[in-house]
Amino acid sequence: MPRRLVLGLLSCVLCFLAAACAKRETPVQIGNRTGTLHMSIGSEPSDLDPHIVTGIGEAKVLHALFEPLVSFDPHTLKPVPAIAESWDVSPDGLTYTFHLRPTARWSNGEPITASDCVESWKRILTPTLAADYAYMLYMVRGAEDFNKGKAPFSAVGLAAPDARTLVVHLTAPAPYFLQVLLNSPWRPVNVRAIAAVGDAYRRGTAWTTPERIVTSGPFHLKEWTSHQRLVVEKSATYWDREHVKLNAIVFYPTDSVDAEERAFRAGQLHLTYSLSLSKLGSYRQSMPESLRIDPYLSTYFFRANTRKPPLDNPLVRRALSLAIDRTLIVEKVLRGGQRPAPSLVPPETPDYPVPALPPRDLETAKKLLAEAGYPGGKGFPPVEITYNNSEILRLVVEAIQEMWRRDLGIEVQIVNQEYKVAFANRRTGNYQLLFGDWVGDYLDATTFLDLWRSDAGNNHTGWASHDYDALMDRAMTTSDVAARARLLQQAELVMLQGSPCIPVYFNTHVYLCSPSVKGWLPNPMDHMDYRHVSLAP
Repeated sequence: MPRRLVLGLLSCVLCFLAAACAKRETPVQIGNRTGTLHMSIGSEPSDLDPHIVTGIGEAKVLHALFEPLVSFDPHTLKPVPAIAESWDVSPDGLTYTFHLRPTARWSNGEPITASDCVESWKRILTPTLAADYAYMLYMVRGAEDFNKGKAPFSAVGLAAPDARTLVVHLTAPAPYFLQVLLNSPWRPVNVRAIAAVGDAYRRGTAWTTPERIVTSGPFHLKEWTSHQRLVVEKSATYWDREHVKLNAIVFYPTDSVDAEERAFRAGQLHLTYSLSLSKLGSYRQSMPESLRIDPYLSTYFFRANTRKPPLDNPLVRRALSLAIDRTLIVEKVLRGGQRPAPSLVPPETPDYPVPALPPRDLETAKKLLAEAGYPGGKGFPPVEITYNNSEILRLVVEAIQEMWRRDLGIEVQIVNQEYKVAFANRRTGNYQLLFGDWVGDYLDATTFLDLWRSDAGNNHTGWASHDYDALMDRAMTTSDVAARARLLQQAELVMLQGSPCIPVYFNTHVYLCSPSVKGWLPNPMDHMDYRHVSLAP
């Protein structure tokens, strides 16, 4: 064989081997190059309707799809323009006038008008939609009466004098009102587009599919493959498109913290939703640049179904609460900067004195259980703890299960359910003890305390207290900051004594973030304005 041919063949073989041995690019590497962010969002979304969903993972997707009236500066958290380019507040703090920018567009090209905002808020308040978050709009004058069927919508303090002017009249001054607007229930939806698919004022209308959804945010829904991924791409109609640095985001639903950690190590994810407790120490030592432990306005607690025995007895509920060794849970089980929570409202909440309560009082717990008719746990009927499909929550509820068995003499069973199922059972009251969390929607104690009003859409415990409601109503109309804080604290103490809610720990957000992700700044409500996020090669 001629030497030149041999050399040519050898060169080809070497090139082939080099190509075969070359390492393939990971999704993260490709994403860094193409501007595509890959992130986990926990459980599969139950929906993408801002008026229906209540989950944190769902909100992460909605923040990409739907623009608020007012956004926030990621460094200072101060309000900045979004759909509204400016706003005015009356001297008494009761009237907000928003001036909408003329360039704000829906993804179908239609302008976003003040009437669109009014119609959107009418939708969430319409009783037939049965929106769990409708009560969040009760700060608007007349909204509660309309939602409860006591008044027509014309009595609600919302007006659109022209296409670009939106007027909101509040029932009482709320200095945090602009923060509230960041939350999904307040983000306008296109009611006309929903009505084109079906009934806009009832659940179940399938308008949130990629083919039908009309959005307003920096991204638009391209794909939703159930239990696999959701893909959003930069919107061609977004008013601030030139400042959106990412071209796409791929959201991955997963209930397994171990699976998402493996995906992160394999270069498949830029961001995880959380981190397995067993991996926390190793990342602290070997990859501290990827470990994030962010402050979080979040509390984990049990909802107690007060309609089902033996949890219909407040003595039983209080005994269960006092028997929890919260210090052991945060120091030995979680180990991620969490703190014991003998009360509900997190200590970081401004202008609120957190009640000074002991994290545990086992002797009192035993006495209360005996008073309830179960001395030493004798005769205590079976009780079931439900939690959504999370390995971290499993470790926590198993620790509490053992505490109640060892210290109170009662047996508790644990049931693990997919998030969608657990949430549906919560709404219908099909549970006894349900373990989950609440993340503050804004920086005020009412974001936690409004949950336990008798008619709150997210109460779901059957607990109602006239004294609690009266204190909350008085606080709502009290302008003096210190007096208002005292009323709110009294209300929290009433709720803790009744114990429809059994707080366990104040949470932190422990997760992994690739160093290539820029502009991902922590904030206590876990809101994200994706305009500021970018990827470095």
